[in-house]
Amino acid sequence: MSVLRGFLWLLVFLLLGQAIVLWLPIALPAGVIGMLLLTLWFCQRGGMNADVVAVSQPLIAMLALLIMPGVVEIFFVAGRFADQAGAILTALLLGTLASVASSLWLMRRCLPPETSHE
Repeated sequence: MSVLRGFLWLLVFLLLGQAIVLWLPIALPAGVIGMLLLTLWFCQRGGMNADVVAVSQPLIAMLALLIMPGVVEIFFVAGRFADQAGAILTALLLGTLASVASSLWLMRRCLPPETSHE
């Protein structure tokens, strides 16, 4: 039952993200907006929901399988974007740095402070 409740949490926030994308002119996927809302919700509450944690762990373990089709396609269409390699590499680098910085900020904000074990 915990997994079902966790999926329902994820589905509700995905649908909220979809509603926001339909109502506002935002150029982001509904899943990204939904996960941002879920993250903000958990930060506001001060912690994670055990049901979402239970369903998220197996999904994270399969993340590489979910990304693989897009990665494989790059090899077939790479020739089309050869003249834009600089812009693509810059976007990848800046996106990675922004992702790492925002993840660090969220972890510091959402996780409880460490106590010394001395």
